[in-house]
Amino acid sequence: MASGALLKSTRLGLSWPGAKVVASQCRTFTSQLTEQQKSIQELARNFTNEHLKPIASRLDLQGRYPFEQLKQLTSLGLMGANVDEEYGGLGLDYLSLTVAIEELSRGCASTGMILSIHNFLYANLVNERGTPEQKEKFLCDFTKGSIGCFALSEPDAGSDVANIKTIAKSDGDHWILSGKKSWVTSAIEGSATVVFATVNPELRHKGIACFLVPLDAEGVFRGKKEPLMGVRAATACDITLDEVRIPKSYMVGEPGEGFRIAMEQLDQGRIGIAAHAVGIAQAALDTAMEYAKEREAFGKILTRLPSVKDRLTDMCILVETARLLTYRAATHVCTKNSAMAKYVAGRNAAAVADHCVQIMGGRGLSTNYNAERHFRDARGTQIYGGVTDIQKRLVGHYLLKEHGAL
Repeated sequence: MASGALLKSTRLGLSWPGAKVVASQCRTFTSQLTEQQKSIQELARNFTNEHLKPIASRLDLQGRYPFEQLKQLTSLGLMGANVDEEYGGLGLDYLSLTVAIEELSRGCASTGMILSIHNFLYANLVNERGTPEQKEKFLCDFTKGSIGCFALSEPDAGSDVANIKTIAKSDGDHWILSGKKSWVTSAIEGSATVVFATVNPELRHKGIACFLVPLDAEGVFRGKKEPLMGVRAATACDITLDEVRIPKSYMVGEPGEGFRIAMEQLDQGRIGIAAHAVGIAQAALDTAMEYAKEREAFGKILTRLPSVKDRLTDMCILVETARLLTYRAATHVCTKNSAMAKYVAGRNAAAVADHCVQIMGGRGLSTNYNAERHFRDARGTQIYGGVTDIQKRLVGHYLLKEHGAL
């Protein structure tokens, strides 16, 4: 499978001399990757170096959605990485997608996040949960260029999923959806979204159901693009559902299964955000190292100064710790592992980016350099996909549960 993707990369001119040398560096963590996973890692790394790193700053400053880059990633098969081949995907495992997201986020955090959410929260859900008819309508085109979204949060229901207010009413052969969703990534550019709504508010989480909704359906209104602190080339907006009528066949699973479906997808989604955070952290470490090797202070190259060397060492440890936990979560998917990976990766990315700014001093504050972009991008990884506080509570809950302490 990966060999086919690599053949595609060659046709697109994405194969470079020296790529194998780059892939052999110790930070690749290849000792636990299969040959296929290494091939996907190399493919994503080469694409990043050639097509993302040179333009990432410009995309960020302009707030420009990376349409062309996503089109190229579609040609490589990465917009359907885990999707069954029958529906146009590559049929890869979660770790393959994880290493790809990490590499892409190293070059452009916005592109990495878009690919992560499209795959882990939309395409994987339809691939694993959808009926054959749902897959034909809501999956096949989404491995060929259409963008999928995930609409769970609301103005008054972020981490408190059971409190969602969007209503789904049964009407013959249709469901009628009414409500408002917030912070829906890529909704402006997307073609369809997963929507969670309650069929009975009194049942709280037991009344939630999951639906597939075309974003061009009558009654769907997309709000304005939110101005974001980081990942500025990505978009997020509100979605208003004004008596949106969809066929009964667009429900995923059964009424009342929505909460469990959402939680299972968030377990996947956290792995994607953790990989995204690791990529940003690695980019910050690379930026600081490149600067420190060239900059002189007190008559010495910065890498010769104990304080700078200590910071670089801390950054390396933080990156590797997050990477190990993220790869573990991708190979042993469960709530505790994914929450732990996201908690550590987000926290560590913010710390590494802070060290990067500090090492670069005044240049670290300038938009002419990448350090401040990494700083802004890293901070968001502690928010979206589930705030850090919730991840810590989840880890504690399952830790106590494992030891019979609940």
